[in-house]
Order: sequence, then structure tokens, then C-alpha cells
Amino acid sequence: MPVPRWGVLLTLLLLAAPASAGQSLQFDMAHSRFGFEIRTRFGQTIEGVFPNFDGQVMVLPDGRQQVRLRMYTRDVEIPGKPRYTGWMRGEEFFDAAQHPVVEFSSDPYDPDITRRGGRIEGTLNIRGIRRRETLRLQEAECERPGYDCDLISRGTVQRGRYGMDSWQFALSDRVIFILRARLAGAPQL
Repeated sequence: MPVPRWGVLLTLLLLAAPASAGQSLQFDMAHSRFGFEIRTRFGQTIEGVFPNFDGQVMVLPDGRQQVRLRMYTRDVEIPGKPRYTGWMRGEEFFDAAQHPVVEFSSDPYDPDITRRGGRIEGTLNIRGIRRRETLRLQEAECERPGYDCDLISRGTVQRGRYGMDSWQFALSDRVIFILRARLAGAPQL
């Protein structure tokens, strides 16, 4: 199966418990993880994380949901690799000094997609460049995804489309975002 486009921020789109219009569902920051992988041209995988993020899922009047996510590039890290961490925060990649936030805003979607999985479309903003991206949410492994099990999404972004085109000789253009998310405050059954 081909790697889905964009990814991080895909699990954010998650939230499947019943909620009322106008309600905002929050991520459980202690049990959610947003990260990414990029391959070197030599076959090594470099894994990174966004330890600082925020987001919410809004319940719209028609029952659909919409997710908004912000990941802070000044805190992005490659665990155990300070030189790589500096490079990821620097001008050649996220350029945290000039562009401190990566943002994703989904189009409205049917909340049932958090159970069955599927595509979620929206706008991704990296380095001030906004592009339409399609995310892929995995089918849930429980009845209340986001509460009793993680919402998991994976997706691929071509970094060159966002002005992160240096180091092409050493790094793949594809960045795979991986999101594992939980929601705060599970409703009582």
C-alpha cells in the first residue's frame, strides 16, 4: 500500500466520542506523541519528536468535527543527537527562529472516521508555506478511539515543497509524520 500523504497531524483528527455542538475536545498531552521520520540516502532512519504541541477538536453544529494542531519547532528534537536537533531547528529545515510553529487545520469530517479510518484533508503550514494535504487515519482498535486506544495516523510530506530542500544528497525528500493521540476527559458510559 502506498505511503499516505502528510501524516502528523493526522491522528489529531481523531476524536470519536459523542460530543455536543460547540464543544472543544482537548488532547491528553501526557499520552499523545507527535513525531516524524526521515531516511538518509544510506538507509538509516532518523526519528524526531515535537515534545511541545497543542491542539483541539471542535464539534461543529452539523455534528462533523474539525481539528486544529500547532507543533512548536523551537522544541523539535532528535533524541540523543544534539547536532541533528540543531540542524532540524535551523534555517535549512524548520527555521524555528523565523517560523516557530507548524500548523494543521482540517476540513470538517465525519467523526465516524476515527473508528473506521480514512482520509482527512486540510491545510498544512510549514515555514509560512500553506499547502493542501491529505492525511490517513488508521482504523481504531477499540470502541472509543482516543480514549480507550490511541488514534494513529501516518502521512508523508515532501519537504522540498515547504522550502526545506537542502541536504538532498544525504536525506530523502519524504518526511513521514506519525501521530499517536489520546483525548482528555473520557465521557462516562
